[in-house]
Amino acid sequence: MKSMPETGLFKPKPSHSEAKGDATTRAAREIIRSEAAARDAKTERLKAARMANPPAQPVAAPAKKKVGKR
Repeated sequence: MKSMPETGLFKPKPSHSEAKGDATTRAAREIIRSEAAARDAKTERLKAARMANPPAQPVAAPAKKKVGKR
């Protein structure tokens, strides 16, 4: 008996647990993708704001008092 060629017409249906796992994976990846996009947008916004402001004058450290011998 000949085996039927793979035509792709009849795809195996995933089990309930596989379908649930795939849905969870898709949801998690979408959340991760949206968080990464938000993080990149915030980084670009902060970088633009930092570049727009003139550089601040460095704050001089207070001079240490000289301690005499006791």
